[in-house]
Amino acid sequence: MTDHRGAGGAVPRRRGQGVLETQVLAALRAAPGPVAAGWVQERLGGDLAYTTVVTILTRLHVKGAVTRERSGRSFQWTAVADEAGLAALRMRRVLDSEADREAVLTSFVSTLSPGDERLLRALLDTTEDAEEGD
Repeated sequence: MTDHRGAGGAVPRRRGQGVLETQVLAALRAAPGPVAAGWVQERLGGDLAYTTVVTILTRLHVKGAVTRERSGRSFQWTAVADEAGLAALRMRRVLDSEADREAVLTSFVSTLSPGDERLLRALLDTTEDAEEGD
């Protein structure tokens, strides 16, 4: 049996996919421009395998949170969404996967705090005003 204990005998904690995506996205947003996966791996402390970083970058690309441009045999990556944008993309993906969108939205809105409900109403009003001005 393999012992997966780190320094001091502690079992290293695994980061969840959402946490990794957020960390990778934050690293990309701090980048001076398009960067390679190896650059991202170094910024995250190097304890992640290169292939794991590429997998997370690819998932973010599929979600529309990053863009990539071919550079030789690999890619240069650029963030196009921030953490709030990534959360919004996740929420949209969940909504898109449900058959009854109206029921899901109704349930979601009914559980909002009064402050969040006011904010949502204000955002919707702002969106409507902008659309009417077009």
